Amino acid sequence: MRNAEEVDGYEGEASSSSMMSGASSPYQPTTEPVTATHRLAVRCDTDYLRSVFGILKLLEVVLALIAFICIETVKECLPCGGLYFFEFVSCTAFVVTGLLLLMFSLNLHTKVPQINWNLTDLINTVISAVVFFIAAIVLAAMNHKRKGEIAAVVFGFLAAGVYSVNSYLAFKIWRLSARRQMAQTSEYTRARSESRGEVETRPEIQRLEG
Repeated sequence: MRNAEEVDGYEGEASSSSMMSGASSPYQPTTEPVTATHRLAVRCDTDYLRSVFGILKLLEVVLALIAFICIETVKECLPCGGLYFFEFVSCTAFVVTGLLLLMFSLNLHTKVPQINWNLTDLINTVISAVVFFIAAIVLAAMNHKRKGEIAAVVFGFLAAGVYSVNSYLAFKIWRLSARRQMAQTSEYTRARSESRGEVETRPEIQRLEG
């Protein structure tokens, strides 16, 4: 039998080792209560505004707004179909692109990771480029040589050009992100396949699991 000193020594070693393991464990309770904060952190991303995409978004918003103001100065029209169509296109592009610019510049899109924002931006820029180009052509063919109509046509074509450039760059970003996602998925699938193959080659693991 061990004497009392040996027992005390072992108890001391056990308590010190448990303290060391407890100190190194990351799951220790803290003396300060942890309170969950749901505060929405909003900050202006100046790096995005200075980037190519930020500058293009600003140009799109400004050009769409100017085109809308120009077409609103026209008081008489006959026929008015082309004017109404251009008015709708410029107003819609201004609102939608302005909202996307606000989301990206304030990093609000990171709060909704369920949406593919690269694809959303690509769809918006492609549609805006196409409809702005069509609206400008229709208005140029049906205008009455008024200054407001001529200015709206010019800014409409400019907006279509900027949206086209943004569409090209957004497509490259979307394709790159899609390739990365596919690579991650294939890597995950390969890792799972290798782990399953390792289990199949070790029958003792299967017996233990069974």
